[in-house]
Amino acid sequence: MNAPLLERYRDRIAGVLTCYDRIVITGTLPGACHHAGMTSFLNAHHIRIFDYPRFAEPLRERIRAGAEQLAATAGAKVEYLAKAHIRKEDVVAAVIKGRGDHPGLVHVISAMEACSSYKPWHDKRTHQTYLRPTPGKCLHYYFYFIDAELGLVYLRVPTWCPFRLQFYCNGHSWLARQLTAAGIGYATADNAFIRIDDWERAQQLADSLSPDLLHRILDRYATECCPVLDAFGQAYHWSLMQLECSTDLVFRSEATLKPLFAAISREAIVSVKAEQVMSFLGKKMTAQLAQEVDSRLSTRIEGTCIKHRMGRNSVKMYDKFGRVLRLETTTNDVSFFKHHRKVEHRDGHTTRELAAVKKSIYSLIDLREILTGCNRRYLEFLSALDDFSAGHRSLDKLTTPKEVDGHRIKGFNFFDKTEHSLLCSLQRPQFNIRGVRRADLKPFLPRLSPASITRYLKRLRDFGLIKKVGGTYRYYLTRIGRSAIAAACRLSEQIIAPALAV
Repeated sequence: MNAPLLERYRDRIAGVLTCYDRIVITGTLPGACHHAGMTSFLNAHHIRIFDYPRFAEPLRERIRAGAEQLAATAGAKVEYLAKAHIRKEDVVAAVIKGRGDHPGLVHVISAMEACSSYKPWHDKRTHQTYLRPTPGKCLHYYFYFIDAELGLVYLRVPTWCPFRLQFYCNGHSWLARQLTAAGIGYATADNAFIRIDDWERAQQLADSLSPDLLHRILDRYATECCPVLDAFGQAYHWSLMQLECSTDLVFRSEATLKPLFAAISREAIVSVKAEQVMSFLGKKMTAQLAQEVDSRLSTRIEGTCIKHRMGRNSVKMYDKFGRVLRLETTTNDVSFFKHHRKVEHRDGHTTRELAAVKKSIYSLIDLREILTGCNRRYLEFLSALDDFSAGHRSLDKLTTPKEVDGHRIKGFNFFDKTEHSLLCSLQRPQFNIRGVRRADLKPFLPRLSPASITRYLKRLRDFGLIKKVGGTYRYYLTRIGRSAIAAACRLSEQIIAPALAV
């Protein structure tokens, strides 16, 4: 990935990494996942439609007993959460703190939550009896594991048909284990890498996440935590529910990223329009899609986030812990994106054409390139915005106290009357050609003694605002000195004074 922003800050960026972040996968039984399929299943097994609850209840008890047995075998607990405001992640983090992060079952959380369900129905008009979809509520189990390959994961298992599963893992956690296995040193903050000893090799590893690996792990946990597959004689089909792909620009210091992020975030919230969001996501602008686009800014503990959303997809930018500038594309519907693939038609023949991405986990390989492209286009747009972060760093450098030869020297206050007079005097045209001496400044600073002017000149040199001509007592303004003094004078004379006069 190449962009002007990366070139501009090449020496200040430790590394760049693109990696899957949050991955949420849905598991469905092909026949039982829709009401017509479950109706056909019951008919094929000679089970009356109105006996559907009697068929499902033993399976519910089997899952409950299996959860208790699984927890007891692993020495874990089954904890019921009655209050929705309690974050499951916080509960599990507390358990891991005392348990350690070795592989195995960590904790089991149960909670009453909404689920999809069916109810028997007899149509008096057609005289047909079948199942109808209906919203329901049942007990769900969240099985939290530390997987040897994926890190912390969970599998959400409902206790009522059609047993639609939900699995979560994080690509950064998986990559951390790959780096450890490869002997590559790294350091993390939350789910971001702030140091990797070999960034190029890390990117190669991040690109190697295999759907086959996920499929194998998913099947294992489904068999272990949802012991009802024998009742249906089917294996789970795994599809992508939510996917996040992040590109991290890891800066060497917070002093570089903080002003840069402040500058481009202000520009981005104003400059990004609907057509830009569409282009980031690789779509053409239409009147209908434009109505689904919005941008918003929010502040979190980790940092400030700017999010550009279009329907169920979004591109966002945020700073993590002052060190990482993260660009992230999130999709809750992967079929929103299109690519060239083999398409099977109803009459049996196949063609290769532009079509929506399939929701299968095997689309992860193609989606890596598609979502990385979204991040790249967003980064290229940000690179074109005005960047005043260098000015912020210079201002901070001039106004912050510093140590020189063991002495603490205070920074400059551009609104102090004496210092303001001194700075404006240095900007006089007659000093631009032949430089300035202490004696030249005395007429413009009558309240200062020669010794005080000497001390001020030394402070100006220590902060890099002026430089001395060798073998003389003359001084010239440096480039940063000229810019800072001009800005201070213009601010006072053209903005502050007129505003106060009004």
